[in-house]
Amino acid sequence: MDIVWQTPANPPHPHDYICRNGIRFVRPYYFEFIAHVKNRWSGKTIVDLFAEEFKGRPYEYYVSAVKCGRIQVDGEMVSVSYIVKSSQRISHFVHRHEPPVMACDVPILHKEPDVLTVCKPASVPVHPCGQYRKNTVVGILQAEHGLAPLFPVHRLDRPVSGLLILARNAAKADIFRQQIEAGLVHKQYIAKVVGEFPEDELIVDANIDYNAREGRSTAEVGDSAKGKAASTKFTRISTNGTQSIVLCEPISGRTHQIRVHLQYSGHPIANDMLYMSEQSVDRSFKGLSADRSARISDASMTLIFDEVLNECEENSNGDFSIDPMCTNCPNLAPKGYDADKEGLWLHCIRYSGPGWMYECPYPEWAKLG
Repeated sequence: MDIVWQTPANPPHPHDYICRNGIRFVRPYYFEFIAHVKNRWSGKTIVDLFAEEFKGRPYEYYVSAVKCGRIQVDGEMVSVSYIVKSSQRISHFVHRHEPPVMACDVPILHKEPDVLTVCKPASVPVHPCGQYRKNTVVGILQAEHGLAPLFPVHRLDRPVSGLLILARNAAKADIFRQQIEAGLVHKQYIAKVVGEFPEDELIVDANIDYNAREGRSTAEVGDSAKGKAASTKFTRISTNGTQSIVLCEPISGRTHQIRVHLQYSGHPIANDMLYMSEQSVDRSFKGLSADRSARISDASMTLIFDEVLNECEENSNGDFSIDPMCTNCPNLAPKGYDADKEGLWLHCIRYSGPGWMYECPYPEWAKLG
């Protein structure tokens, strides 16, 4: 099979996806990553640069990739001892494996000439980032509905579901951006939390200090508090004594703000393993079984990988080939992928601003038995 190298300019297509047992996979594909040498990279050998800056592959792989031309500088093959210079163009040709996500549709809620709203499924990133490109809301909408370009107006973390507003042109996106920065946009989420949440309205004012290395935030209060100022208003919608459904209205927008402020209140999201204490875990498992169907064990995920891989090899007519240099083949997903893809019980239900409002239906988990 002749190798066709894709770049960000190549749009995703429906045949790029494989959906099995509730999981959406992307067929591995050949892709050209392009970067320009930063000042701090200048003076390093091409192999050392990759080994130090991109640690996902072993040193020996980068040596082989340079020797065979999978890594090039300014469109030319170089030696493994080549010293890079600032602003040079580096290409890394890889057999790209994207992490799988839950195989949920991306329902279109509202469609206007310059605005699109959808209900984002949990586990799916909004836009291309990191290892994700086609397995994103933007990628799926382009592949399945031909909708492009799309400009996400706000962010929803990958485990979060609910309303996502996308502008259909840069001018409309800029209008939304200005309104958000001016504090004119009101945001509402719902969460399922541990315990019986207070009946009275609760406002949490606590700084959010995000630790990028650990991938989590902490709430800080007092004169010596670190981080950025943050405020969230919480209102109980319902409770069964064990868990509660809470309306969350963030006044600011910090990383993991709602999750951290709920933890600070003593009522973390009931399936948020990143921010739950051991006591909270014990209290929350009682209500977890209803949503266990969204969880997939490592063993069953491995079986799904094998099943889909065998089908691809037998029936794909070359759509999925094993690349001899690829460090992820013969698996469909990249190495180190965490198979537990249950969505977080946090869902965006409403955004409103000057003269407009968009809403999203409640999820099934918002019903307390």
